Parts: sequence; structure tokens; C-alpha cells
Amino acid sequence: MRILVLGGDGYLGWPTSMHFACHGHEVLVVDNYLRRTIAQQTRSEALIANPNLHARAELFEALTHCHIEVRIGDCADFRFLEEVVSEFVPDAIIHYAEQPSAPYSMIGFPEAKLTLNNNLNATFNVVWAVLTHAPDCHIVKLGTMGEYGTPNIDIEEGWIEIEHNGRADKFLYPRQAGSLYHTTKVLDTDLLWFYVRTHGLRVTDLMQGPVYGISTEEADLDERLMPNFHYDDIFGTVVNRFLVQAAAGIPLTVYGRGGQIRGYLNLKDTLQCLSIAVENPPRHGEMRILNQFTEQFSVNQLAERVQRVGNGMGLRVQVRAIANPRKEKEEHYYNPVHSGLLQLGLQPHYMTDQVVAGMLSEVIRYRDQIDAGKILPRVSWNQSDGAASATARHAPLAHAQNAAETQQLDLPASVSALQ
Repeated sequence: MRILVLGGDGYLGWPTSMHFACHGHEVLVVDNYLRRTIAQQTRSEALIANPNLHARAELFEALTHCHIEVRIGDCADFRFLEEVVSEFVPDAIIHYAEQPSAPYSMIGFPEAKLTLNNNLNATFNVVWAVLTHAPDCHIVKLGTMGEYGTPNIDIEEGWIEIEHNGRADKFLYPRQAGSLYHTTKVLDTDLLWFYVRTHGLRVTDLMQGPVYGISTEEADLDERLMPNFHYDDIFGTVVNRFLVQAAAGIPLTVYGRGGQIRGYLNLKDTLQCLSIAVENPPRHGEMRILNQFTEQFSVNQLAERVQRVGNGMGLRVQVRAIANPRKEKEEHYYNPVHSGLLQLGLQPHYMTDQVVAGMLSEVIRYRDQIDAGKILPRVSWNQSDGAASATARHAPLAHAQNAAETQQLDLPASVSALQ
């Protein structure tokens, strides 16, 4: 198949591109390095330096003899995206081309505006490029389980049947996102559903939970092919943050009471899920929604697991609760359905202690590159705490160190001194 990967430089985009290329597909990746740019602007660079897309693709081809074509450009620019789609005429578009960070979207007005404009315009442009130049193309959009929020009822797989006053109908499951980033994902879903109903597009919307892991079959060939591993408070996930804190001798920082539950999955399973979705396209006029995760953990459970594994490796890991910078329920009911991908053949990789130890060992290899000032929260969901958000934009390292003193975490001045 001809696979167009939008956002191919990202944590998921690059492994996805390698995966499909190694499985015999013709792959074209598009990116404008937005994530790299705003990570640099907020001093939130990845733990391991990654070559640019052209260099990655050249190295990948030298090692595997599999080709990935690269185009650098902005998917929020319709004329650029239209040209790419009209020339390549993809069978499937995997759409990652969005600002990916909830905390970034909550820093202030400029970051909120960038998130809203980029994410909605990119999705809108994908729709119209497909309608105009590739009407048979299958759009696979990476959504997020965060669209649903944490309702006090079971979360269905995208849709819910409702009876009201003796009548029944089927609707998109109600969504109540907890950040502007997640809200743009809700708007993506509504936008795609409109065009599916109106023009008969075929769309798969993957409601993905937080992803962990840096190992894939292709990435393991050379460390320069590894995905972006962000561990900071803006672009890093809680799993990455805990792994780095354990490696660096910094107490694992649990936000609030730590009862926040989410559905997680291994990076290898993300690649499985995408393959399943692409190889089993929906009908024209169908929007298929799949909840994409394999296990559920609370923040406390993740901290306990990383602490147990880290202590078993001689790291003496501590856990500390700190004030929650986000507006969210810290203890809640959470029971989402996630049977669709399993029924289509997903074979999960679970977060065993061995898997955690493997990730931790990999992080320890780069321990001297850890910047302790990137880990503690620099962004507050409450705009009355304007200093926190302003500092995230202008002087994040200093603010993080001040936050560390406030929380009495005793951050080391130099991580290399811990070795």
C-alpha cells in the first residue's frame, strides 16, 4: 500500500514509518519539525539527540534496504498538503500532524492559539485533500482516550446508544476533555464524523492511551533510529518521567493523591494497532472508533512499580506526592471498553517488571544527559497561577529548580554527580 504518515518525525510517527516500510509498503513521511521547535523553545528537548528526518531515512535505508521518502512542510498549509496528496495518491493517511502536548496547550494564549490552529487546520486540510485528490483513501487519525475524560459511567468504544422518551438512537460517546490539546482532539472527531456522514469518507479514529517504550524491531538496529524520548513535564509522559527520576536519584513526583487512572500501551502495540487498522479499512461512509490501550494503571501504581523495579536494580527510589498543577479528578471511576482491536488480532505486550527494567536500563545509559530542571511541573492549569505559565515560556529551568525547593525534593545540581 501507499502510506502517507503525517507528523513522521514524532515519537510515534518515526517508528510507524519504519514499521510500514519494513513490511513492504511505500511510505512517504511529512513533518515541519514543529514539535522539535517548541520543545527547544520550552527547553524540553529529548533525552537522546535524534538526527533530522532526511538523515534518519538515509541511515534506515542503509541498514534495511527499505526506502522512506521525506517531505518537509506544514500540514496546516493546504496548498502544500494538497500537492503531496495529489502526487502520492495514498491508500491510507496516518495523521499524527498535531501539537501533541496537553501542558504546552495550557501555558498561555500563544501556545493555546498555536495548538488550536495547527491541530484543527491540519485535520481539516487532510479531509479536503482526500476529498479532492484521493477519495478512496482511508484516514487513520490518532485520537486519545483523554477525549472521554473520566466520567462516572463505563466508557464505550466511541459510540453510545441512548433511549430517551421511548425512542433510541446511537451517538458519539460524550466527551469532556481536560486540556485544550485534548479538546482539539474532540473537535477532530466531530469534524471527521461530519465529513464521513456528508461525503462518505472512511475513517478510523484510534483513541490511544499514553504510550511507553523506546524499543521496536527497527529502532533497535541503531540508537540513531530510536524514537524521541521526552521526560520533561511538558512533552514527557508520566512513565518516562518516573523512569528518568529513578535513574537520576530524584524522587518520583506523584501529582496530588495519585489515583488518576489511564489506559497504557507499549510502543510495539501502537505499531500493531496501526497495522491492524490499515489492513482492515472501514467501508465508505463509516467512522470506526477503537479504544487503543492494553492495561490500566493509576499514577500510584506506576510509581510503585518503578520504585520496586528500581530498588531491585540498586537505585534506592523514593516517591513523593506534590501539589497537582492540573485540574483533574485525582480519584475516580474508570472502566473503558477496549475489545475492538483485540478482536481484530492485537497481541498485547504487557508492562511486566522485566519490561520496566529494560526501559530503566536504557535510560541509565544516558543518565549523564538528564537535565533535572526539566522534570518538575512548570505549567499550571489555573491561569491565576500566571507566574508558572509565564515561566514555562521564558525561564523554565529556574522555575523548576524553585519548584523543587518548594516541594523539598532536593534536586541534584548535576545528575552526572550521582554516577
